[in-house]
Amino acid sequence: QLQLVESGGGLVQPGGSLRLSCAASGATFHYYRMAWFRQAPGKEREGVSCISDAGDSDHYADSAKGRFTIWRDNAKGTVYLEMNSLRPEDTAVYYCAASDVPLACYHEGDFGSWGQGTQVTVSS
Repeated sequence: QLQLVESGGGLVQPGGSLRLSCAASGATFHYYRMAWFRQAPGKEREGVSCISDAGDSDHYADSAKGRFTIWRDNAKGTVYLEMNSLRPEDTAVYYCAASDVPLACYHEGDFGSWGQGTQVTVSS
């Protein structure tokens, strides 16, 4: 299993940007599909974006389309989430997760490795 460590969260004003990173270790990174999830206070965790093992296919939740970009650097064992035009409703703990299940994207049960999460707060 992969060990995952997220970074890059913080406090940002509405309309601002953040780049989250998730560094993987402990297994062959390019064997795994990767995804970002988030959990806002009082809400269930939800999928935000996912990317194929080769990085040639991705998908975004409606809330992220046009504002967020996911990509990965398999040589560095890292997946990224660039978040632009941030809104207060984007405030959440963001988690990266890894799956060896084909076509896994937003079904949490498909993801066997999770990071500890990084807090993103969008507020003026």
